[in-house]
Amino acid sequence: MSREVIFIETEFIRLQDLLKFSGMTETGGQAKLLIQEGYVLVNGEVCKVRGKKLVEGDKVTLYDKTLEVRRY
Repeated sequence: MSREVIFIETEFIRLQDLLKFSGMTETGGQAKLLIQEGYVLVNGEVCKVRGKKLVEGDKVTLYDKTLEVRRY
């Protein structure tokens, strides 16, 4: 499993935007579908809320890749 830190300048980033921004999905539509179908974990739990606000310290997992949100 690979881990990566994603740095954001804002207070939060929405889940579907993080997936797109990080390159884990190619489009927002693909991100939406994967979230709604239960493929995405936030802090180890399935999250089906695509607009979920992620803040520093949150971890998002899709397949074998985990991203950790950090602020600049």
